[in-house]
Amino acid sequence: MEKTHPRIGFAGLGWIGLKRLQPLVHSGWDGDLVFFDPDPQAVAHTKSAFPKAKNVASFEELLNHPLDGVVIASPSALHAPQTEAALRKAFSVFCQKPLARNADETAKLVALAADKNLSLVVDYSYRLTEGIQQIKSVLDRKQIGDIYAVEAVFHNAYGPDKPWYYNRNLSGGGCLMDLGSHLVDMLTYLFDTGEISVKFANLLSKGRQTTDEDTVEDFAEAQLMTASNISIRLACSWKHAVGKDAAIFLKINGTKGGLEFQNINGSFYDFKAEKYDQNKTETLFSDQDDWEGRTLCKWVDNIRQGRGFDSESYGLVKSAEILDEIYTFTRVTV
Repeated sequence: MEKTHPRIGFAGLGWIGLKRLQPLVHSGWDGDLVFFDPDPQAVAHTKSAFPKAKNVASFEELLNHPLDGVVIASPSALHAPQTEAALRKAFSVFCQKPLARNADETAKLVALAADKNLSLVVDYSYRLTEGIQQIKSVLDRKQIGDIYAVEAVFHNAYGPDKPWYYNRNLSGGGCLMDLGSHLVDMLTYLFDTGEISVKFANLLSKGRQTTDEDTVEDFAEAQLMTASNISIRLACSWKHAVGKDAAIFLKINGTKGGLEFQNINGSFYDFKAEKYDQNKTETLFSDQDDWEGRTLCKWVDNIRQGRGFDSESYGLVKSAEILDEIYTFTRVTV
């Protein structure tokens, strides 16, 4: 049954939660909003910005409300148990990345969503930027021939400001989990890669190789190879000296041309996409793009239209397996 304004619960309305809620409201959604956040400042800010929102005292109380879906924007260690609890209450879930700390946890959640026929979406929002959509269109039409090499990079001049990011038990990993997961998601979204094997991986913390499972990495690099023989170089970092706020790009080499997606002037928000021939460049997209809330709005539309589980969610398991293999490779070889 179509629901014009699905009832949504938010678990966490700090900075990232509000960044997702605002474009949802601006899209015209005007449903019931129930939220939980343990931070009094976040509660006050949310109530000021959205007077109709109802604040509850706990996540358990949130789940006792008649909701259609739950947005989870809490610390990473809570993502898996909160997602499971919401799915078992028959609520669709939109979760901040990562969905879980490893592939086993991820697979169990995806299987649960499939069994209950519920929409499960993770906020890998770069895939819905206009630049990536333009690149996918070119790839789907096979306009640059056979792909043979890809370089994916996300260097952040800053680092997380919450202590739990630096505790592997709480975060699942460092910059690879935080930033590299976006890169891996774009790769699995754009390419029908088949199996991906890790040929090399190196994780560093303050310039030294991580030698135990407790230390989180602030620099990660890996060389991957797909079953279709695409060579992939991946690199990401926190607090990296790149001379600007961030360096984000995806370079794709094909037998008949190339493609590139990259941030503009070090921005975290503005991107361009280009297509290369032998000696000329075609701009596919280069403009402001209000992409940040697009994934959440799409999920709400799934609920509105009565759509349940989407097999695309199995890609979450594949991405988590790739990240697991990179972590395992470094622990075995160091």
